[in-house]
Amino acid sequence: MTDSGDKKQLLHLVFGGELESLDEVQFRDLKGLDIVGIFPDYATALTAWKSKAQQTVDNAHMRYFIVHMHRLLDPQAKGN
Repeated sequence: MTDSGDKKQLLHLVFGGELESLDEVQFRDLKGLDIVGIFPDYATALTAWKSKAQQTVDNAHMRYFIVHMHRLLDPQAKGN
């Protein structure tokens, strides 16, 4: 089943994990990464990112990221 509509899908992945240090993106435990999900647009991904980031605000080493999957799937396309 696909999400049909006039809007083009621009897939975004939201994930996070605990970093080794605050100076670089090196995760402490790759098996412990939190894969929040894949979202159809940036706005939805941003909402999910904010929610997870807020839940872990007390842990300075915990970071969440948004990956623009649509850019990886089609590097020539323009979009968010």
